[in-house]
Amino acid sequence: MLREGVRKDEQCSTLTRMSWTRRFVLALSVVLAALAGALLAAPGAQAHEERPVTFPDGSGTVPQPRSGEPDLLVCKTDRADFARRISGFPAPVKARNLALLDRCAREGYRHLQEAVDAVDRPGMTIAVLPGLYEEEPSLPKPTGACAALKAPNSSLGYQILSFEQQRQCPHNQNLVAILGKKNLQIEGTGASRLDVVFDAKYQKLNGIRADQSDGVYFRNFTAQRTTFNSLYVLAADGFVIDDVLTRWNDEYGFLTFASDHGLYKNCESYGNGDSGIYPGSASNINDGRGYDVPRYSIEITGCRSHHNMVGYSGTAGDSVWVHDNEFDHNMGGASMDSAFPGHPGLPQNHARFERNLIHDNNQNYYPYVADGTCAKPPVDRGYERGVVCPQISMPPGTGIITAGGNWNLYENNWVYGHQRAAFYLNAVPAFIRGESDRAKQFDTSHHNRYADNHLGVDKAGNSRPNRTDVWWDGQGSGNCWQSDAGAASPGALPGCGERRGDVSGDTDRLVGEPVKLAQLLVCADYNVQARRLPAGCDWYGARGLQRVETQIALGSALVLALTGTALWWRRLRGNRLAGLATLAGLAGLTLDVVGSTLALTPTAVPALALLLMGVWWTLVGLALRPTRPVFAWTTVALGALTLLDAFDKAVLMVPGIPLSPAWFRLLLGVVWVLWAVIAAGTRTPPTTPGTDSDSGTGTDSGTGTEPGADSDSDLTPAGEARPREEGTA
Repeated sequence: MLREGVRKDEQCSTLTRMSWTRRFVLALSVVLAALAGALLAAPGAQAHEERPVTFPDGSGTVPQPRSGEPDLLVCKTDRADFARRISGFPAPVKARNLALLDRCAREGYRHLQEAVDAVDRPGMTIAVLPGLYEEEPSLPKPTGACAALKAPNSSLGYQILSFEQQRQCPHNQNLVAILGKKNLQIEGTGASRLDVVFDAKYQKLNGIRADQSDGVYFRNFTAQRTTFNSLYVLAADGFVIDDVLTRWNDEYGFLTFASDHGLYKNCESYGNGDSGIYPGSASNINDGRGYDVPRYSIEITGCRSHHNMVGYSGTAGDSVWVHDNEFDHNMGGASMDSAFPGHPGLPQNHARFERNLIHDNNQNYYPYVADGTCAKPPVDRGYERGVVCPQISMPPGTGIITAGGNWNLYENNWVYGHQRAAFYLNAVPAFIRGESDRAKQFDTSHHNRYADNHLGVDKAGNSRPNRTDVWWDGQGSGNCWQSDAGAASPGALPGCGERRGDVSGDTDRLVGEPVKLAQLLVCADYNVQARRLPAGCDWYGARGLQRVETQIALGSALVLALTGTALWWRRLRGNRLAGLATLAGLAGLTLDVVGSTLALTPTAVPALALLLMGVWWTLVGLALRPTRPVFAWTTVALGALTLLDAFDKAVLMVPGIPLSPAWFRLLLGVVWVLWAVIAAGTRTPPTTPGTDSDSGTGTDSGTGTEPGADSDSDLTPAGEARPREEGTA
């Protein structure tokens, strides 16, 4: 009978373990499914939307500038205004412009569009003389057939026109439309790029659009004031943007899309609601390669982008070489992402940033959304006076943001003076970009290398610290950071080796940290058109208890504190060690709330909080072993996971596990709270005559008393049951 009972106990134990395994897997699946559903339910972010387009075949080249006499001229007829504009020019430049004006008066055009329409062969050059060009014939609203085009609407309300519809109605959306012209060069003849200005007056979506125009070259002028972007290059195999200024646009200054063999140099952009420079869906020529690549599709050098929402951005900004630029005084310095559907080349990969100055990107333009400024018509918003209307969610005070990218190199940059973080990395699941393939859901945020950067100091060596050097959600594999990264979250990071690809302490996590994912989810609920700024997100000004991280920490602390205190009172209050452990746990919960308020400045407080909570659960679990062994070992397991989580966050990220210990701790913690409430609320029946009470132990079936079970239990000071006197009940 005894052996049979033992076998039954072993079978029950095995069934219990199997049941717990199934429950854990089910709980994890439910949590991840809920997260996915919440992200899917989040409003779609607004971004560039274009007709379906494929990459060029890559047979083109980067065009070279042509000198000599231009083929076509564009000028205005007001000679007095012209004389005033060139009066300060250097003598050779002034003489050339006077000669060109005489020729232009005889055979030139008054609007750039007229000259573009006159281009009849590849390789022509159009020179534009100093002046303000508003392209008056292009400004009126469409009429007739152009007013009745059938085309899908973007989320921002404009029509997504086909190339043939652009040909049919070139000025529905464009001030100047360059459609299918090959090797065309357009240059201003002034002494600086401010001498020739194309102004859309917020009446057109695009200032200058070059569509399927391979080899286009733009030089020495300014384009401004559109409801989308100033200079737009689409589906080009070969383009150059040279010494051009763009400014004061709802979305982008420079937008190049689905193009190859491109070069931006010596450019400038400011006052844009998205980014100054946007090489979106650059030709995906290095997909499937590692760090060593034969060439890049687009090069950006010598440019400055400032006072925008973000200096540089690129959904599917693939194979872009960004070097020797300056991105400053934006909300964010640079970003690349895999977060928007409809962009060929996703997920983003193989950007290379080096020798850039990325500093002081601490602007916050969200108050212009909150106070209604951005709800006014664009012409009335005050862009020229410094207003910017941010189009998407963006963490202000950040140097470089990578939201779902792979094989990116960030080396030898100066990144300093940021109030949030120098580097910001988080993953983006594939369903966000419209990919339903299960195998692709965790395919972002891998093999990003941050090495040999100058963090927290300017080029002169002056100290300009970032509040945090690294913020990472923890997802991905092969990511690494330089060893001198200062304040970081998590506190322990995989380190970069001498060679690209060498990583010490590498991890391979499928999902990021739960609290960070909750923050990203809340912060994504932004809509500039609806004037919706997410409550609970510090990106938009939430502080203290307003922040979702602090709300989560406080809510969890209150539940755990009440549950843990009740458990101690009803089951363990006679056990001194359990009492001290419970006090340590309460201190840990308090520190956890405090630490959540310091999230922008990583400290040891969160890890210390986890350490104290881990000790609490471990010791309480050991104290519960005699009376509730299964619950006791569950409590010990929760303590061990919490200690492992502290180690993971502060000492070394644990390799070889698909999820952070925080996920296991969270799921087991939910089960523990429910179980602890039951344990604390269940009253153990009193001992019946004939029970061996000398052992001081009881069972969950009520055949004995548990130490500290009820206020009227017979206890010694140490919490052990005293032998009852003969005749007592």
